[in-house]
Amino acid sequence: MIQLTILGCHSATPRVNAFPTSQYLEINNKHVLIDCGEGTQRQMRKYKVGFSKIDTIFISHLHGDHFYGLVGLLSTYGMLNREKDMHIFGPKGIKNATLQMLKISESHAKFKIIFHELSSQESELIYEDEKITVHTIPLSHRVYTNGYLFTEKKKPRKLNMLNISGYPEISKADYLNIKAGKDIILNSGEIIKNNTLSLDPPKPLSYAFCSDTSYKPDIVPILKEVDLLYHEATFLSDKQDLAKKTKHSTALEAAKIANDANVKKLILGHYSGRYKDIGLFKQEAESVFKNVHLATTGKVFDVN
Repeated sequence: MIQLTILGCHSATPRVNAFPTSQYLEINNKHVLIDCGEGTQRQMRKYKVGFSKIDTIFISHLHGDHFYGLVGLLSTYGMLNREKDMHIFGPKGIKNATLQMLKISESHAKFKIIFHELSSQESELIYEDEKITVHTIPLSHRVYTNGYLFTEKKKPRKLNMLNISGYPEISKADYLNIKAGKDIILNSGEIIKNNTLSLDPPKPLSYAFCSDTSYKPDIVPILKEVDLLYHEATFLSDKQDLAKKTKHSTALEAAKIANDANVKKLILGHYSGRYKDIGLFKQEAESVFKNVHLATTGKVFDVN
């Protein structure tokens, strides 16, 4: 299961009803925070995000609207007497920037902060546990920037109890081997093929987060057939020149990426404040890709 909560989805500076980028992702019972703009803690409390569940934070780049909330969040964890380790993935420099601020402010924490600084221009596996894998998505912005591809680990095969019941010799002690894809050998020497005793597990789900970037079609192979894609769309095509100059994307360009990658669902966000009607972003993107959704603060996207 994937559940994505939008904590903030607007570009540049915070405003009364517009918060910069931050997302809370639950995938296969793993809880992570993606980017941490100003006001993230407030949004976490407002939308009932469990502070204690998060042990991994992914920062796309070191522009303020994507990480200025990080030091405040870590300071709060210290005041809450957190003891569990916190892993932070982000561009080279994030460790020094964060620790200097914590040192100057004399913020004390019992928990260990483990930084994983990134510098590669190629996609790489940066995180793996029993639940998920995370690969970087190299982007093109004014500073070094990565998106992130989160993928569920493949689940065990499902027991076909109807067929298993036809073999009294097979006991519960065999179930783990069957789930692992192994054949069963009966006492008579007969081999019962695994596909007789089990069913294919659900396809692993995936979520791709593409933060600030200019149009970059070479990321399409990384995004192929993901279930849910968030792609920044700071501008509409009427500001194509500005998008190119600032190294951002238009809604149309985000839709082209989604279409070429054959993703299941596209979410747009990071809207420029110059647009009063964000419905225009959806309208423009739908001219190329039909399953388009708009990020709004507090909105939850589920994939089952």
